[in-house]
Amino acid sequence: MNHAATFRVPVRSADCYSTGERKWMARTQLWREKWLAPVLDGLTRAGIRPDHVTLISLAAGLAGAGLWWLHPAAALGCLALHVVLDGLDGPLARRQQSASPRGSFTDTMADQTVVTAVALMLMAGERLAVLPGGIYIFLYAVVALFAIARNALSRPYSWLVRPRLVFYAWIPIDLWLWPGTLGVLAWSCSAVLVWSALTGFVAIRDRLGAR
Repeated sequence: MNHAATFRVPVRSADCYSTGERKWMARTQLWREKWLAPVLDGLTRAGIRPDHVTLISLAAGLAGAGLWWLHPAAALGCLALHVVLDGLDGPLARRQQSASPRGSFTDTMADQTVVTAVALMLMAGERLAVLPGGIYIFLYAVVALFAIARNALSRPYSWLVRPRLVFYAWIPIDLWLWPGTLGVLAWSCSAVLVWSALTGFVAIRDRLGAR
């Protein structure tokens, strides 16, 4: 019997959010839209769509990676702009009633691209060793893909810790206050991510083994 032809798994929204994250987002949705309403309405009147914000956020993050060689402070400013805009596309999509799995997937891929570009920038600039930086990039990508796969297979993570914001926030600390500590942070982040990767692999394998 061709199991590939007979095996069926109900597919749901294939975004990257865990159950805990989704609940937290639902709790905070109302106040975010309330406090950001003037900004969201202004963007809507200007014809700005959520995907536009995602692309600008991506461009800001990549600019931050590129500017590192010329002006570290400007690079960190672009990275901060990326983070701010990354928190704006979701509320804008809900405000415009255009939230969709496609938009969530685009946002996830943009975030992953910036995570990779920033880590590579730090590795090339010798602020982060290749081994901890490479492992961090790999595990972050694996966990993001596993989260999407688990949601598609209706076996979402109960909760996920995404250390990218902590990692970004530590860059100026490593640069100006406590040099040489970014590698330690990368190892710590990887320790968290490796557990999520292992549990994700087991859950996906078990789900695919169901008949």
